[in-house]
This record gives sequence, structure tokens and C-alpha cells, in this order.
Amino acid sequence: MADKVKVLVVGLGNMGASHASAYHRSDGFQIVGIMSRSIKSNTKIPADLAGYPLYEDFDLALKETRPDAVSINSWPNTHAEYALKAIAANCHVFMEKPLATNIEDAEKVVAAARAKNRKLVLGYILRVHPSWIKFIEVGKTLGKPLVMRLNLNQQSSGSAWHWHKNLIDSLIPIVDCGVHYVDVMCQLTGAKPVRVHGIGAKLWAEADKQNYGHLHVTFDDGSVGWYEAGWGPMMSETAYFVKDVVGPKGAVSIVAGQTASNDKDAEVSNSADIDRHTKTDALKIHYASVDADKNFSKPDEIVSMEDEPGHQELCDREQAFFLRAIREDLDLTEQMDAAVNSLRIVLAAEQSIALGRTVELA
Repeated sequence: MADKVKVLVVGLGNMGASHASAYHRSDGFQIVGIMSRSIKSNTKIPADLAGYPLYEDFDLALKETRPDAVSINSWPNTHAEYALKAIAANCHVFMEKPLATNIEDAEKVVAAARAKNRKLVLGYILRVHPSWIKFIEVGKTLGKPLVMRLNLNQQSSGSAWHWHKNLIDSLIPIVDCGVHYVDVMCQLTGAKPVRVHGIGAKLWAEADKQNYGHLHVTFDDGSVGWYEAGWGPMMSETAYFVKDVVGPKGAVSIVAGQTASNDKDAEVSNSADIDRHTKTDALKIHYASVDADKNFSKPDEIVSMEDEPGHQELCDREQAFFLRAIREDLDLTEQMDAAVNSLRIVLAAEQSIALGRTVELA
């Protein structure tokens, strides 16, 4: 049996805790330490993770644990720094998105991974999600050009209030979450993005940056797409989850369940529920072909996804892929290039907002 991959887990927030749980239960990984800047005062460490060595200094954790791999799930503005140090120490890296907060640092991380022949896997969770894989597969059959409509708006209350505010201190929402969805657009089109336009607004006095944004992307095959993201206690939950692709031959949509409740103790908001970010009840496929009387020749098709994996199982799948990439020496060129490309698009949208004009991509 192959030796276990010793992993240092950095960050124990929503995603960090999920990835740490995956390592803890995996036969292929061994957690050698958990690092977070305030972890020793954290009273909410999951019981199954409480026995591991805890660190509040990354350099010390890296030196003392001597890991084979580092899992980076901290705030986005630390990603590149930690990744470069980990790769310099000959570690493989799993990193939650985004790759960095600027394109220069992103390219440095990818270049370092290539130079040291270390595996760099990005937490693009939709790439291991069966519903999204099917969504993209169907979308590719709809002809060209494509029109892509994607959003994820979230109300902020309770723990999500603090989580969203801290994220905005690093990146605006269309950058932080947008990399997932422009990556989907790039997979759907297989085309080169050529033009980006962004708009944004600051509705949340307590947040340092704009908490609402909208980006438009034009591709060289004529396809166009938009992505919208807003976080904050004021956000509407009407149409907070829109996932549509339209082409000359029809359309495919992700249909997410939305339930109403009269229970006074029920959550006021569920758009910030991390399980709902990837939740899919069904795919609805619409066919555009018509008969001689111009009536649709084929009814819409509903593809049930009720047995899809939950958030934790998706994280387990990501770490299973990370382990396979290490053990089988997988070529991750496409994934790394895609991560840089998606970051370039969302950062161009942020630049467009600042400049007040469309940004042409070189």
C-alpha cells in the first residue's frame, strides 16, 4: 500500500473544515497539522479534528510538520504567499479558489508548481459535480453562439454576516465566486474571451468594498455570458440562483428547489447555505426544433438530480482527485491554465468597474 500523503491544513472555515474532514476520513491522507491565525482561541473546532497539532504561524507549521502537501483554505489575500512557500518546500498544493488576488501572483504560483513539478489543484468544486458536468455536456450540444446566464446572490445574517464581510475585505463577490462561473462559461464555449464589462455598487456600509457586481463576457465565437453576485443583509432572494444556457438548438437550465415555510423558527434566509450553492434538483432541457405548424416537435425534458452528492461529498471528491493527481502524476496543465484564465476575466471585470468602461482582453 502506498504511503499516506502527509497534509498540513491551512484555514478551518467553511471550506477548510470540509476539506479537513475529507483528509481525516481518507485512507490516503494523514493530517500532520492544522494552521489558522487564531485557531488556538477557536472554540468551534470539530470534534474529529481536535486532536491534531494546531499552529497559528504558517512558517512554523511548515517547518515542524514537514508535509508532503499543503491544503490552503484561508482568506484569498494569503493564497499566493502560502502556496509559493509550500511549493518552495517541495509540497504539493490544494488551494481553494481563487488562485490569487492579482494575475501576476497567480502566474507566479503556476510557474513555481511547474518548475518544481508539484501538483497544484484548485478548488473548482463544480468540476467534480455530476449535475454541472451534465449541464456543461448538454450546453455544448446547443450550437453556437451561446448565451449564458449565471448568478449566485446571498443574504448575509448570523455567521454569514461575518463570513461575507471578511471575504469582501479580500475580494468583491464577482471576483471571489465569479471564477467558478466564468470557468463554466469557458468550458461551455471552448472559446477565447475577448471583452469584459463590469458594474458594481456598494450597498453595505460595514463592508470595505462593493458588495454587488455584474460582469458581461464576450467570446471570439460570438457567445456572451453574464454573472451576477451580491452579498449582504439587504440582498433579495428573488431569483438568487439562475443557471441557464441558451443556444440556437434550445436551452438547458439548472432547477434548484426552493421551499417556503410558515415555521417562525425557520431560517430567514437560506441563500447563504453552502449546500445550496451547488444544490441541483433537476436539469430542464428545452428543444427549439418545431414541426410544420411551428409547434415544438419535442417536449422539454427533466433530468432528475435528486440523488446528487452533497457539499461534503463533493469536497471528498476533490480530495480524492488531489490524491490521484499526486500518486499517478497527472498532467494538470489544463486545470492550472483554466484557473489563471478565469481569474483574468473576473479581475478584468473589477478593472472595468474602476475605469467605467469595457476592458479588452489581450
